[in-house]
Amino acid sequence: MPSKGVKFFTYVAVNGVEIEFTVPKQSVKRSNQHEFTSDHLEVESSRLGAFKVTGRFEFIVRRDGRELTKQWVDVNSLTGKLEKGTMLNMDQTPSIFVEDLIVAYGFYDAGPGLAQLPKQHLCYVTVTRSYESWMRDVIPPNDDKSNRPFHRMVLPSAHDIGMNTMETSLSLLKNAGTGIIKEVLGRSLPNVFDIFNKIGDGAINRIAPDIIRALAVTQKDNLDTILKLGARYFEFRPAKCHRQMQRVSPLEDTWYFQHGAIPGMPYKQLLTGVVRFLQDHSDEIIVVHNRWDGVPGDCPRPNDDELREVLNDVLRDKDIQVGNQDDMMGKSIRDLRNEKKRLIVVQNVNQVSNYDDAANATLTGDSMVAKLNDMAQNPPQGHPITLLQCQATSTNIRDVVIASVLDVDVSTSPILATKPVCDGKILPLLRGDTGKRLMRDGGLGVVLNDFFDGATADVAINLCRDRLG
Repeated sequence: MPSKGVKFFTYVAVNGVEIEFTVPKQSVKRSNQHEFTSDHLEVESSRLGAFKVTGRFEFIVRRDGRELTKQWVDVNSLTGKLEKGTMLNMDQTPSIFVEDLIVAYGFYDAGPGLAQLPKQHLCYVTVTRSYESWMRDVIPPNDDKSNRPFHRMVLPSAHDIGMNTMETSLSLLKNAGTGIIKEVLGRSLPNVFDIFNKIGDGAINRIAPDIIRALAVTQKDNLDTILKLGARYFEFRPAKCHRQMQRVSPLEDTWYFQHGAIPGMPYKQLLTGVVRFLQDHSDEIIVVHNRWDGVPGDCPRPNDDELREVLNDVLRDKDIQVGNQDDMMGKSIRDLRNEKKRLIVVQNVNQVSNYDDAANATLTGDSMVAKLNDMAQNPPQGHPITLLQCQATSTNIRDVVIASVLDVDVSTSPILATKPVCDGKILPLLRGDTGKRLMRDGGLGVVLNDFFDGATADVAINLCRDRLG
């Protein structure tokens, strides 16, 4: 009989919490602590009753029997499409604050499985305590651990933090003509020329926002939520908008995060949010790393004075000092706190990463696992920063890009399609011996991920505990 599957992934880090997943006449409950679990249910037409084809998939988070949240979608068992619900797109799935917990979750709306994309819908749910003060809890100010070097810490990180909204990109596209869009998007995002070659010019303006949403948006929570989830390290690529698009843009001509030539969060907005958070959390330390990987030459870059001007403007009348790379590498956690250097800003630091174009161009994560295991056999040394990246880059796979944007629902994100699958393989690896070997030597450790969540934070924080001793 016709059916549509839903594969779901869980991570729970709080005693007394249980997550129940249900479809008509079937359910699964999970409460395993600090374990990554995956299960599967089918919305089967044979279980829906006479003349019914739509069934509900839902998850309920409970704590000591009390319902904390319920999220759901109605799934058509014949077509596989979503009809109604609270998880129809990414904009509907921000992390939920309830009691002292954060529920981070997401839902991938799967098509028929073209280009080896998942043909089952995917749902992930992580439940952790709020980690807004995790440095205070792990390294209390008067504890001996605060005398450890700061560079021995491991920091959770939201990959491409600037791409957590479509607001800037939509404004940039507002007055752009077809020619500009083809030139800028075509050269900025992998395989987009192939998409433009399959549609007429009349459709380009209409589909451009869907291309950006599918291929460039890597976060779905606001900055304050991501900080409260535990992120303490942010790579940022500040530059002005592509000159061709800025000429017809209503946007202020200032510094934005640039994903290729796709603009996201303004640099000043990032710093303002980070400084506000640090004012409210007196024992936390945050690193901002400015780099310009992949930023085209048509996006002007700021010089040191211009970057400093933005920072000074944000810090005016604030009781926070700025640390540099020497502070990051040479001072203890206690020194940085005492000197109020709780915002560290560095630039183009020599770093090492497990990222590899070929290995990360995956839908399964298996090649990333192999790369990490191989890297752990001879852990890198001598780098100020070691990045452990969890996210795949399926947008480098031509057929995946075309299928995601043209052949499936245009709101479908191939980045989201790989998120829970890769997390279920990469995060346990980093939490175990592989991660500990990679963090044995070297400088500051960073664990990055798309669609930042509590499981990523929990793994990084526990690596930090282990590394500090």
